[in-house]
Amino acid sequence: MLRITILFLIVSISASAQDSVIIRNIYNYALTKSSAYNRLDHLCNEIGPRLSGSKNAEKAVQYTQQELIKAGADSVWLQPCKVEYWERGMQETGWYYEKDKKMPLRVCALGASIATPFEGLEAEVIEIYDFKDLEKIGKEKIRGKIVFINHPMDPTHINTFTAYGECGGYRYNGAKEAGAFGAVGVIVRSLSLSISDLPHTGVMAYGDNGIKIPACAVSTRDAEKLSAAIKSNGVLKVGFQQTCRNNGEVTSYNVIAEIRGREYPDEIIIAGGHLDSWDLATGAHDDGTGVVQSMEMISIFKNLGLTPRRTIRCVLFMNEEAGGRGALAYAAAADSLHENHIAAIESDRGGFTPRGFTFDGDTAEIEYAKEFKSMLTRYSLHEWDKGYAGTDINKLKKQGTLLIGYSPDSQRYFDVHHNAADTFDKVNKRELELGAASITSLVWLLSEHGVTSSPLKN
Repeated sequence: MLRITILFLIVSISASAQDSVIIRNIYNYALTKSSAYNRLDHLCNEIGPRLSGSKNAEKAVQYTQQELIKAGADSVWLQPCKVEYWERGMQETGWYYEKDKKMPLRVCALGASIATPFEGLEAEVIEIYDFKDLEKIGKEKIRGKIVFINHPMDPTHINTFTAYGECGGYRYNGAKEAGAFGAVGVIVRSLSLSISDLPHTGVMAYGDNGIKIPACAVSTRDAEKLSAAIKSNGVLKVGFQQTCRNNGEVTSYNVIAEIRGREYPDEIIIAGGHLDSWDLATGAHDDGTGVVQSMEMISIFKNLGLTPRRTIRCVLFMNEEAGGRGALAYAAAADSLHENHIAAIESDRGGFTPRGFTFDGDTAEIEYAKEFKSMLTRYSLHEWDKGYAGTDINKLKKQGTLLIGYSPDSQRYFDVHHNAADTFDKVNKRELELGAASITSLVWLLSEHGVTSSPLKN
């Protein structure tokens, strides 16, 4: 028994030392030879905004496919999915009246919203804080009005995604809830902790009752002004104009690249981000950074001559912003092919300084994966918490996949999220490269040690 214990200890130390060298090499490569920043530059500045179904989204599919082929992946393929193609139209305008003076509101249409009449929509406004206020006010007072949902993100949450999660339902369900009470339009406070002039878009949805009313977001600074004007004047008229439209379904694609596992090829680990973006900017942090970090994983493995023990994939999902059709297509294909995804990592929280990872799945697997932390804390990856991992990989949860969310510093993300500031110049090259190295290192450890036994002992 003593000999067996000593043998396992020697194997563990040997594996740990080898992994440490490989991880150091991964970081060295990412920080000196990475293509991630140049790929992001092309994605943002040569292609631009990538709304699902648009020509730019198609260009992004073609570009990333060719880049992954050049990177040397064993196989690269496109996976079709049907997506709704919504267009914004002309730049939106908004206004309110204060003492008979027309004051501007900086607004933008929410994704999937219908248009206003061409001349715009104007009505008396009712301000609410949450959906409970609709019940309190009642249909008689809401009918024919525009509802202004003024629910700020909670600044006391250290992780800003927690605050975002608490508010997301007001943007997504605002038109459905207000429309059910007879409102003719809805204006939602932008989801951001900063006070700025930039409105933040994002997807919304209508209910099954057939009621559809125009929905827009207003900048946080103008939300403050509008709220103050309502409190000062009591009765107030607001208006907005938007010419957005839905063009129906078109075919788009996920982009997938694979390096076949040398020992357990039927066990699959993926790292991915979403290729589509909103159209107010070029989708640099959301989610160009996640796309190029996942692509860089393939480049690093091939350029360092690393052959993973298990199969690894880069998956660039389409349509995360407006329905998640790409994720549904990927999960459906995985089910039909009886593929075994043991772990999936999603990078969709921006390209800021790496902090760690969040884990969702079997408790025992999460605890095993946490043993990797000791290998990566020297690279400032201190946060290893149980929590939500990501919208696209979440569709694999029913398969029993260990879901992992790449977690960079969250403090600045909602300054640029879904607004006109989400541009290439807001991404720091070194932070981007550190993120690529962090994701690649964890993929290496998962590939070598799996998720179903103590990682540093098999």
